[in-house]
Amino acid sequence: MQIPQPYLLFLGDVTDPLSAKTARGILHWRPESCVGQLRLTAQTVSLSLPDLSLADAKNQGAQTLVIGTANAGGVIPTAWQQVLKEAVAMGFHIASGMHQRLRDIPGLSALAEQHQVQLFDVRHYVAPLAVGTGQKRAGKRLLTVGSDCSVGKMYTALALEQALTQAGLSARFKATGQTGILIQGQGISVDAVVADFISGAVETLSPDFDSHVWDVIEGQGSLFNPSFAGVSLGLLHGAQPDALVLCHELGRSHIRHLPHMPMPEISAVLAANIQAAKLTNPAAEFVGICLNTSAISTEEAKVVCEQWREQYQLPVTDPVRFGVDNIIQQLVDRGA
Repeated sequence: MQIPQPYLLFLGDVTDPLSAKTARGILHWRPESCVGQLRLTAQTVSLSLPDLSLADAKNQGAQTLVIGTANAGGVIPTAWQQVLKEAVAMGFHIASGMHQRLRDIPGLSALAEQHQVQLFDVRHYVAPLAVGTGQKRAGKRLLTVGSDCSVGKMYTALALEQALTQAGLSARFKATGQTGILIQGQGISVDAVVADFISGAVETLSPDFDSHVWDVIEGQGSLFNPSFAGVSLGLLHGAQPDALVLCHELGRSHIRHLPHMPMPEISAVLAANIQAAKLTNPAAEFVGICLNTSAISTEEAKVVCEQWREQYQLPVTDPVRFGVDNIIQQLVDRGA
């Protein structure tokens, strides 16, 4: 899918700041693609963007209304559906990362067809896919992997893409989750792909290329999370990565939502991921570790990063606090 930009970010009537994380992610990484926000109440979370009506946003060039929120169950509230219909009638495309499909909203698909606009359900990929082949492809690829889910793989991938480009090593972010797709405007949500086709989906997402230096592929889940390990393995095989970056959150005591599953040893995470990656690229190697150090102070984080660097003999950083230049330098030193 290719979602037309720029966006009007729809925040509905949510009051929990965490519920607007999708919209915040889009604004953080693609501010130039956000013309404003649409809120239904004065109490709704604000991103400090201009509050625009549908008409105002259309006049300012917005092409797609993006549902920038998430809720338990991924259901689009009935109270929002009239706004979506009004937007379609005004010529807006609609993009959503919710589990509920836009096309399942009564009357919305017919209205979209009438006004010749598209409905983008980014969690649901409907185009045909082939199974993976593991055949060598042109171009360099970097994949972020994790000790668990929700440890910063998307943020790290975007930070690496930005830093690589700034260093003169042109890079493209390849999104594999709903928020990443909305940020980039395209991608494949691999957790919605039938298991047999996950590696093939990643091969489709990052085919042969010579127009730039790196594809930076957003990781999902973890080989050590029993809920999502299958998606993680398919990504490793399909990405055929030349470089891997491990993401980990300090202080997490167990696998997310599974208190009976302790967090794995980092050495085991490194070993398992490199073994899996070498199936489709025997030259795969780790080039860095990115930590979420938000649970400790900045000074403590600097000490931990240095300790980890010495222990694992890899560049270690917190991409939010310290950036990723040391990992980029590692790639440069290795002739990437």
